[in-house]
Amino acid sequence: MAETIQPLGRTAFGNAADKGNVLTETEATELLNTWVPNERLQLHMKQVAAVMKAWALEKEQLPENEAYKWWLAGLLHDADWEQYPDQHCKIIIEELEKRHVDPEVMHCIASHGPKYFGVEPENTMDKMIYVFDELSGFIHAAALIRPTKYEGMDVKSITKKLKTPSFAAQVSRDDINDALSRIPVPLEEIIQFIIEHQKDVV
Repeated sequence: MAETIQPLGRTAFGNAADKGNVLTETEATELLNTWVPNERLQLHMKQVAAVMKAWALEKEQLPENEAYKWWLAGLLHDADWEQYPDQHCKIIIEELEKRHVDPEVMHCIASHGPKYFGVEPENTMDKMIYVFDELSGFIHAAALIRPTKYEGMDVKSITKKLKTPSFAAQVSRDDINDALSRIPVPLEEIIQFIIEHQKDVV
């Protein structure tokens, strides 16, 4: 992530009275399509959204309406990255505040890069978007160079590539390690979960 990003300068977002408010799937998808012309970036955001929702449902045993918030945060976490890279997160959060979205969704979006945005992940949703963001992109980069893409991909090959600085050099290993240090789940389990849940996202 670019070092030129400005910290958000705040750690509270939205209005507590808006708790439970979300964009519909149609509204969220329209926002994605309008704000993010880059199809590769769109795919990354859809993959993070899918993995976030799957984790919420399968690992956290959350009801569908709570898992939807995880999906929404994942889908929109990079919505302003392409058009406003130096104001990343600031613009999309302001847009969601105008739309009276649940503050938890915005805090989650703001949590996916603590050293960039100055917002520490607090709850499990925050911590998991931080964990999934870089690793999701890294695993997809690994899939793209394989003849069979995700089919047959194993955890060991990903952990090996993580130790190879020249592969997907733009992916911060420091960010990955910091994110993982905040959760009680081993790297290998996270990698396997991502492979299984983002391989069919298009």
